[in-house]
Formats: sequence, structure tokens, C-alpha cells
Amino acid sequence: MDIRELRYFAAVYRERNLTAAAKRCFISQPSISAAITNLEAELGTTLFIRHKKGMAPTASAAQFHGIARRIIDEADAARNLFRKPATRQALTLGLLRTLDQARTIALLKPLTGNTDLALRLVGASEKADARIVAKTMVGTGEHFIPLWSERYVAALPPSHPLTLKETLRTTDFAGVPMIDRCHCEQQEFFKRASPPRKPVAIAESEEWAMALVAAGVGVAIVPEGVARGNPDIAMRAIDIDVTRQVGLAYPSAHPPSDALKEFIASLPRQANSRRVKSTAKKNTKRA
Repeated sequence: MDIRELRYFAAVYRERNLTAAAKRCFISQPSISAAITNLEAELGTTLFIRHKKGMAPTASAAQFHGIARRIIDEADAARNLFRKPATRQALTLGLLRTLDQARTIALLKPLTGNTDLALRLVGASEKADARIVAKTMVGTGEHFIPLWSERYVAALPPSHPLTLKETLRTTDFAGVPMIDRCHCEQQEFFKRASPPRKPVAIAESEEWAMALVAAGVGVAIVPEGVARGNPDIAMRAIDIDVTRQVGLAYPSAHPPSDALKEFIASLPRQANSRRVKSTAKKNTKRA
């Protein structure tokens, strides 16, 4: 067992897919598959169940992952302990405040893993070398690289009566306690398209909005990525197909810095989100 095999294992555990893990580790798929086979033989247990759609981790993999992750982190810390400070490139990145955690982590990991980069994060409206924003926020003097598109959905408490419907109409929200979000790019549109709202709370962050929904305070209209994967939230499609396109915006007046070029090269282009099944599609509006 060596540190490389542990890194490959961690990549497969994260991606649930050999091909994606191989790309993350910049090696061939057979190499990463062989590493997993070697680990399973050495540990005497099965770590993944291979199927057509990818790799499903076993209970042994879940147990081993924490140990492997700790060893990897400690090895990286030891390697950086005596590394001499070098001239670091600076990159100031503006972030949209309504990004979901999973995508935020995926975007920032390549940057935080670069010890030669001094990263600074600011709000999407502040001065920055580049910004991760919705396309509707892009200025006339900016280039825009699309990264993904996602639609807005309804986030509901699991026991809410509206969860009995697969797709919700705007009229379904009449008289329903609603949680408004401070930083919703489509707030005014939803106010115009919906019947009179009954706001019971205003959330200053996506996490706070989801906590209020989970607590049964009310219903929130959020980008799909914000609600997806939350076990305390029920997610339903809505009949107003409002989609926001998120991407990287940077000034077009001058060439990007080397640090920004490296970041652009690491970005997943047009990684579209999975969409909630909907039987009703009308009143389409693209953001």
C-alpha cells in the first residue's frame, strides 16, 4: 500500500466512477483500476461494487475512507512543512452567494491545492480578477465562460402536503408560508409570476434557507443544486421553467493573468446539472 494507491482510492470514492477518477488523478483508467484491485487484495476486502453506471462503495470502503483521507492529508502536511516560500501568484475571485456547496468545493479545490497561489475570495459585486456569476450579472466589458445551467425548484419540508404532487403550479403556492432569499437573482420574476406571496422569513444564506425549510417554517424557491442531496428537504419541479446559467466572467480589456489561465483550464465546461422530472413546461424564461 502506498500513498498513490490511497489517492486513487479517494478519487474513486469521491467520483463513484473510474473514468472520472482517472481524469482527476491525471492517469489512465487501467492504472487506477489496478490500484483499487491491489488495495482490495492487501486489505482482504471488497471496496467497490462495479456496475454499468460506475463504482458503488461498500461498507468497508466507507470505513476505510476516513483512514485513507487522514493519511493523505498528513502526508501533504509533512510535504509542505519544509517547503520554502516561493513567489506566489495572486488571484481574487468573486463568488455568487447562491452557489451550492458541492459545486463551490469542486471549483475551489484546484485553487486551494496550488501552494503557489494566493487566493482571495470576495463577493460577486466586488472588484476581482474574475467572478463566478449568473449570466444575467455579466457586464458589457466581460468575457463569459458557461460552466453549468440549472433550473429553480421548490424546496419543501418532507411532510408538506405539496410533496404529494410531482410538479407544482404557481397557484399551488397561494397562501403557503414562503421563505424568501436575500440573494435570489430571479426574485422579482417569481414575484410577478406567482400569486400573492405569504413570506414568513427572509434567509441571508442558502444554508439558512434550507435549515428553515427542514424545520417546517415554509417553502423556498431555490436553484436545484442548493436543494439536491439534502435528506431533510423534499424537492419538486415547478411549472415555470426558469433556468440560470452560471459561469466565469472576467474583464475583456486585458489578457487574463497566468493564475487565471490555469484556473480557466481546470474548469468543467458546461457541466449541466441533473434536472428534476417535470410533466409541465411553460412560461419558459432563460437567465
